[in-house]
Amino acid sequence: MYSKSLFKENLRIAFSSIRSNLLRTTLTVFIIAFGIMALVGILTAIDSIKGTISNQFRSMGANTFSIVNRDNRVRVGGRVERYRSIEFREAMKFKEEFNFPALVSISTSASDIATVKYKSKKTNPNIPVVGSDENYLITSGYEIKKGRNFTINDIQENAHVVIIGSGLIKDIFEDGEDPLDKVISIGNGKYKVIGVLKEKGSSFGSSGDKICILPITSVRQYFSRPNMNFRISVLPQDSKILKAAINESEGIFRVIRKLRSFENNNFSIETSDSLSNLLIKNIRYVTLAATIIGIITLFGAAIGLMNIMLVSVTERTREIGIRKAIGAKASIIRRQFLYESILIGQLGGFFGIILGILIGNVVSLVTGGTFIIPWFWILSGVFLCFIVGLISGLFPAIKASKLDPIISLRYE
Repeated sequence: MYSKSLFKENLRIAFSSIRSNLLRTTLTVFIIAFGIMALVGILTAIDSIKGTISNQFRSMGANTFSIVNRDNRVRVGGRVERYRSIEFREAMKFKEEFNFPALVSISTSASDIATVKYKSKKTNPNIPVVGSDENYLITSGYEIKKGRNFTINDIQENAHVVIIGSGLIKDIFEDGEDPLDKVISIGNGKYKVIGVLKEKGSSFGSSGDKICILPITSVRQYFSRPNMNFRISVLPQDSKILKAAINESEGIFRVIRKLRSFENNNFSIETSDSLSNLLIKNIRYVTLAATIIGIITLFGAAIGLMNIMLVSVTERTREIGIRKAIGAKASIIRRQFLYESILIGQLGGFFGIILGILIGNVVSLVTGGTFIIPWFWILSGVFLCFIVGLISGLFPAIKASKLDPIISLRYE
């Protein structure tokens, strides 16, 4: 029976052998560590990026789905199939007829290149302007920091009021100046500031804090253009009825657009989950590349480790002969070399996992994520290093256990 004391003795011998060949052991440990670092580091960063993507889309409106214009597509033969925009009349009719426990908002993009002015200060011509109703802030995940939201009267009376993002304050107002009730210029129109949004942060290269939101009726009047397209957003009262709400809205909007039963939808329904899942799905190629890089590096490390163990068997031939001569069995000799190989693999894995977590979380913090400990990849790294050590040490261990003690004692 394999005793605990024998296990400790084999470990002691393994540590002694590692110390006696410190340089080549260190090089092998760092090769293994590099492979694990690449694997754990990149995959930790990817997990963080996935979480950031999901959070950013969730911040646009949790459990919200939108009815939007369908993109034109090219059919066989080069003919372009064009879909007409969602009209204001259609959007309003949907809002009136959608009798479901949900909040409905209508919005449209007025401009992406507006200039906002106040007194002598003005912004660059890159401010997005959105026309919306009284429900838009809720369905889009915005919150009022100070001031108020639009009222139904503001929408119906085409009021010249605006809600601005907090990112605009430092661009057009003096330090400490209260923006509420100030009149600013957006394009050729003047609007009184009635609300300031809470900070929302950047999303995919654009700042959600530099935005102007106007009543949708005002946008229709002063930013009107041909084929103006409107977006319908729906926020169910309970996330459990999200699918039912989507099915109900699809049926109602088909009737509004007078589609016959055999005709395909000429509009699309988008959910925040579908968009984030599409981006996350595309990240799988990066995950695959990182895995391949890590495995190739570990394969090279396994070859290097096997070479070290074979050299160690050759250098310790006489030692093996002495051990066998005093009664050591082949299984004991085999375990000694396997332990040494596995120990080197675990040392490489330890340093690789530490470096991988640090590098992965640096990327996480840069992308606006939080510090994460990737337990799955840590356990995977430990397992992979165990396999590398076991496979690399198996052949040298078997070779050592089969050495003839008489020939080994004569070896110089």
